[in-house]
Amino acid sequence: MTVRRLPLPALVAHCVRLGVPGVGLWRAPVEEYGADAAARLVRDAGLAVSTLCRGGFFTGTGTGTGKGKGDGGDWWDDNRRAVDLCAVLGTDTLVLVSGGLPAGSRDLAAARARITDAIGRLAPYAAERGVRLAVEPLHPMFAADRCAVSTLDQALAIAEEFPADQVGVVVDTYHLWWDDRAPAAVARAGAAGRIHAFQLADWITPLPAGVLHGRGRLGTGSIDLPGWCALVAEAGYTGPVEVEIFNDELWERDGVEVLEQTVGAFLAV
Repeated sequence: MTVRRLPLPALVAHCVRLGVPGVGLWRAPVEEYGADAAARLVRDAGLAVSTLCRGGFFTGTGTGTGKGKGDGGDWWDDNRRAVDLCAVLGTDTLVLVSGGLPAGSRDLAAARARITDAIGRLAPYAAERGVRLAVEPLHPMFAADRCAVSTLDQALAIAEEFPADQVGVVVDTYHLWWDDRAPAAVARAGAAGRIHAFQLADWITPLPAGVLHGRGRLGTGSIDLPGWCALVAEAGYTGPVEVEIFNDELWERDGVEVLEQTVGAFLAV
């Protein structure tokens, strides 16, 4: 997503050139390119698919493809398709953005209970296909419309209802950096083998008008990114580290240049 407008073949080719060993993919470009063709492209290049984003939206506030609003009845089929796509791509991790408040509701606890129930239904289906679910907490400003799971503690409370090899969490610096309880939650998640993905982006101020697409390039904002990398490593996580930056200004620039600069910034962090 950091290089959203870079076509998939170019992304793969330049990741190989730059020594990037894996890529986190999003459903829309993979489905547009063709799932089987995308799987062959990445596999033949020797790249790993670290995660697929996204599933979730269990509360009727959207769909996993991000293509529109759902009524809450379509989440099951949509999430099964996401799991199946993971299996085709060869990734074992589906990132979940769980959904916000149902229409007309102000009951966050009920929304989280609904999310937990949905994950409980989806987890066995995913496990049968070698896919684990990674619950991503989003910053509280997204609680109403995108994700009622706002803290790592809340995500773990859901994940801990299920086996660790079926359901874990995403640690995303952009969403969690503000929470002084997050370091202890990272340690707890790591000890239980529940950190299924780790993502980096920075927090810039003032926030852009389009907050959803206002993440900062690494090293340009307020987050102690080296500290977070150390924290997650100390928790025992040895998996891929993804850079996921939603930024309209970045998306207007040359994708190859953005990728090169992102790799440089990542190495500096």
